[in-house]
Amino acid sequence: MPASAIGALSILLVVGLSALGILVQVNWVIANIVSNGKFSSYPKTLAEWVVWLAAFTFAFWLSFTLLSVAGTWRRVVLWVTAVTLVAAWAPVLSLAAHAPNIGAPLIATFWAGICALIYASRHQMACDHYQS
Repeated sequence: MPASAIGALSILLVVGLSALGILVQVNWVIANIVSNGKFSSYPKTLAEWVVWLAAFTFAFWLSFTLLSVAGTWRRVVLWVTAVTLVAAWAPVLSLAAHAPNIGAPLIATFWAGICALIYASRHQMACDHYQS
């Protein structure tokens, strides 16, 4: 239940940021970073449903995984790896002439990881109890 709530709240955060128009600015900053400050237009964009599917997948997968793994350092390594993996999509998409609109999955993954790490640090997890 906590992992589902964490994933859902991460998606709710991203939907709220999208409704406020902040997600467009985040995507612009990411595109600016990838293009080394030289704004370039991208002829292709990913389908919107693909971006949101990635956000849902990473938010829920990461929260379930972090709450199922024993040990704080393992959770941190998984979180950093997931955020790095999502962030690494930006230059790859840019090289493929796609706009690097990865703000939604990046924020959802980052926030789900933070919330799951905080939850796991403040609650007795079953997987930590059986660790040898």
